[in-house]
Amino acid sequence: MSNRIPWERFFLLSHVLCVLISNIHHASHGCSVEERAALMEIRSSLVRAGTAVPDSWGRGGDCCSWERVNCSGSGGTRRVSHLDLSNLYYGGHYWSFNMTVFSAFSELQFLDLSSNHPSSLGSDGLVVLLNLTKLQQLNLSGNYWLEDSSILAPIGELVSLQVLDLNFNQMRNLPVAAFGNLTNMRELFLSHNEFDGSLPKTLLVLPHLKILDLSGNSFDGGIPISLSSVEEPASLEVLNLNYNLMSGDLPTEQDLSWNSLVEGIPISPSSDEEPASVEVLNLSNNKMSGALPTEQEFRYLRNIRELDLSLNQFSGNLSAFLFSLPHIEQLDLSGNLFEGPIPISLSSNLSLSLKSLRFSQNNLSGKLSFYWLRNLTKLEEIDLSENTNLVVHVNIPGWVPPFQLKRLALSGCDLDRAIIKEPHFLRTQLHLEELDLSNNNLSGSMPNWLFRKEATLVDLSLGNNSLSGSLDPTGHPQTALQSMIISNNHITGQLPVGFGSMFPCLSTLAFSDNNFYGQIPMSLCHINRMRLLDLSNNHFSGELPACVFTDFPDMQIFSISNNQLEGTLPRLLSGSLVIMSLYDNKLFGNQEA
Repeated sequence: MSNRIPWERFFLLSHVLCVLISNIHHASHGCSVEERAALMEIRSSLVRAGTAVPDSWGRGGDCCSWERVNCSGSGGTRRVSHLDLSNLYYGGHYWSFNMTVFSAFSELQFLDLSSNHPSSLGSDGLVVLLNLTKLQQLNLSGNYWLEDSSILAPIGELVSLQVLDLNFNQMRNLPVAAFGNLTNMRELFLSHNEFDGSLPKTLLVLPHLKILDLSGNSFDGGIPISLSSVEEPASLEVLNLNYNLMSGDLPTEQDLSWNSLVEGIPISPSSDEEPASVEVLNLSNNKMSGALPTEQEFRYLRNIRELDLSLNQFSGNLSAFLFSLPHIEQLDLSGNLFEGPIPISLSSNLSLSLKSLRFSQNNLSGKLSFYWLRNLTKLEEIDLSENTNLVVHVNIPGWVPPFQLKRLALSGCDLDRAIIKEPHFLRTQLHLEELDLSNNNLSGSMPNWLFRKEATLVDLSLGNNSLSGSLDPTGHPQTALQSMIISNNHITGQLPVGFGSMFPCLSTLAFSDNNFYGQIPMSLCHINRMRLLDLSNNHFSGELPACVFTDFPDMQIFSISNNQLEGTLPRLLSGSLVIMSLYDNKLFGNQEA
């Protein structure tokens, strides 16, 4: 008898062997049995709580392939290194969560437990996390079970931590002593809790801490002027103290917006001190007043990239040196009492880093020509709105600017009257997202050419001018446009039949006080994101589409008054209406309150 194996059997055996080898290979590269069991226990706790579980959990033996799970390592069994359990539970406070399951993840580096609100953590609380000796990032934000901050004490022994997020937990009594041991910490987020008292200096001098967010608390008292008195040099780059109760003199390296500061901008306390490393300084929404520091005084902040002094009470003239700070990118002086000219001329030595200039709502005067900005190739934003005595020259025939603006706001300026009629400058700006030329008494036809270019516009405001012509949007559907305000002009004609297809994403549509006539097109009801619709004081007539009352779930302001519209009002209206104006039409019916 021959000992040869028929080729059919050989092929079958070979195939089975390959499958077995493949399965063995696959198993050797999956997560460990302990880690899979721990994940399944978490899954079971979610099932018991009656909430949704990740679809892929439990499918196949390799939990490294499950959603919200990442593994690391090569060769042999891989280990779970990243675990995202955020926003898994959407119900009430019924999820009993046992932290002991995490003892299985000895290689875990990233753990996100934010926004779950479990009813308990088990008897061991956060102590079990001490087994995670490689944990670098921990997110416990948005969990009200952390109201008692004493539960955080074990975190002080997690010396491997580099990022800790405890935002939005209603915690009191910050455990400063525990955090003092976290010498590898780089980012610490403690915002929107109920901490009070003086600033915790222990946190300010953690040797590697770069970002510290203490906003939305009740810290009070003075603000550290300098960190130079501590033994270890501070590495802090961003300190956010928004929405606290700080008082006293100003610091040099902080975001202090929305406080009650009244003193001037911080300057160097000595003539030989090195410039501060601070790059972003936000002092907006305070009560500071007086003139800005001189150039000599301001040298301490010459490394600044972003300077926000908006919504204060600063006064006097603007200083030219602000525009030539070597690294300045964003300069926001809006909402103050500055007066006089903007110190920019043909010969100005402007910083080539400038990207954003915001000077709205001041008392500026004089003249500004955009040609004087001809070297600012990175410029993306100009806001000069509400400076009624500021003459702004935009159109320079034959000049093509080297910059492409994303935002241009010139509302309520003494603006070139022909900026719409002869749009030399505007036609060069191909990437505008926001264009506000309102309140300027501009003449010319409705600039329909804006809708023929690539759909980049998000906000268009041309209200309170003297524009004429009709709205004839032929070209690309404006899928980015969310707000179009052309009220108080002389625009006439009918709304296009395909209006809703041309502007499918509008949430604000304000066409009041014009000369529109004819029927309101049915396609308007395709714009289901509408929140404000104002067609009042026109000459619209015919049957009012019933869908305007039923198809706008987010509608808050609806006005069609003073037209000649007809129809019957439904008893129930959609949306969350705050204001509705229907008078001076031919409408019938009553709505339920």
